[in-house]
Amino acid sequence: MKDPYRVGDALPPLEIPVTRTLIVAGAIASRDYQDVHHDAELAREKGSPDIFMNILTTNGLVGRYITDHFGPTAVLRKVAIRLGVPNYPGDLLRLTGRITTVESGNHTLIEVAVAGDNRMGRHVTGKVTLALPHELHESHHARPL
Repeated sequence: MKDPYRVGDALPPLEIPVTRTLIVAGAIASRDYQDVHHDAELAREKGSPDIFMNILTTNGLVGRYITDHFGPTAVLRKVAIRLGVPNYPGDLLRLTGRITTVESGNHTLIEVAVAGDNRMGRHVTGKVTLALPHELHESHHARPL
């Protein structure tokens, strides 16, 4: 069967409201207790206009974007991201992705270039490599593009 994923295919965007709760909960869940991720007053004392999202929360949101699209059989092999502008409460993070490589073998390996923007500009860029078992994605259990 022909692979349903092709280099150049775009993933539908995912928009995530950046709330104060998301920022604080993400920091706590990832055991990042830096005050700039939960205490607005201390964040301002350190020169930030407010608390801001930590990289581990952004990493998790990028992973969610990929697995939401490719389905529960997708296995993340590598997530490599770089942060740009911060995510503050009230922002809307818009994630987009484009398939950059598709390789067949024991599994189909797919690499997706990911970007995430908010009102200030580019929050995150990166690449995610995932594996899909042949027998599952060939039977269309993963969502097609």
